[in-house]
Amino acid sequence: MKKNPVFIGGLGVALVVLCLVAAGTGQVRVPPDEVVGSLLHHLGIPVGPRPSVVQGDNALWFVRFPRVALGVLVGMALGCAGALMQGLSGNPLAEPAIIGVSSGAAVGAAAAIVTGLSLFGNWTVAACAFAGGLLTALLVYALAQAGGRAEVVTLVLTGIAVNAAAGAVLGLLMFLTDDDGVRAIAFWNLGSLAQASWAAVAVVAPCVAAGLAASAAGARRLDLLALGDGPARHLGVPVERFRLTLIAVTALLTAGGVAFTGIISFIGLVVPHLVRMVTGPGHRAVLPASALGGAIVLVAGDLAARTIVEYQELPLGVLTALVGGPCFFWLLRRTRSRAGGWR
Repeated sequence: MKKNPVFIGGLGVALVVLCLVAAGTGQVRVPPDEVVGSLLHHLGIPVGPRPSVVQGDNALWFVRFPRVALGVLVGMALGCAGALMQGLSGNPLAEPAIIGVSSGAAVGAAAAIVTGLSLFGNWTVAACAFAGGLLTALLVYALAQAGGRAEVVTLVLTGIAVNAAAGAVLGLLMFLTDDDGVRAIAFWNLGSLAQASWAAVAVVAPCVAAGLAASAAGARRLDLLALGDGPARHLGVPVERFRLTLIAVTALLTAGGVAFTGIISFIGLVVPHLVRMVTGPGHRAVLPASALGGAIVLVAGDLAARTIVEYQELPLGVLTALVGGPCFFWLLRRTRSRAGGWR
């Protein structure tokens, strides 16, 4: 569609403006022109005003910019992963949690908290969450295979079963730990960007970049897969290998995203569906637009979470669920009311 480049460009501009506003908003307020000036001065371009407020530069570079950058990366990861899962399953109400990545990451993080594991120092919980998410996705795919193939329906049902089992393990870990452990696990499950740092950005960025690049490379084949497994094979798509690749990319994006932020729900479900209503079904437009849309929603949600209540920060995952829940019900009713519903 001819309007898609304009729409994607508009999302990009909106994201840049939102990032400037989010970086300057908080207890230490910095006007957008001073935010831009600080960026330019640090890039060696002495143009524009620097922050005039005391500690303004430190607030930007040690707190705000890492938080905004991590929010952009995680939002892109979740939005793109959601679009991939919806394209893979042929269901507009699918999301990355279907293959157990989020629940597996939660179990991995909880196991590290309960056991007091410190193998990777301050990175231990994030590393265990990342490993748990990837391993759970691979387990779901392995269990769903029959005769060398993993049908979509079997994959979804297996994911539901594994998610239930992961929830039971998570409950058991919370039962076995002390009050501090329960609070730490609960805080991780609620989702937050409070632990953002440049080191976290440096770890998440390669995962997200690799996932986005792989998604873009597979966009055309994903369009062919929408025709059905048989027609896609006749058109030269190695369906099983491509499906496994998509699951691995989805797991990489989701696990990399939630490893440092905890579980943030509904972005991978709602954003791609809304984007598809504007761009149409073509994944060469849906994937980048979903990534940008996810980043916008997450940065805006984090901005709201830390400014709605003065001197308090709401859990980001709770806020996205409060907004995403009604959106999900609206999408559910809209999809079911259309001719034929979904298969």
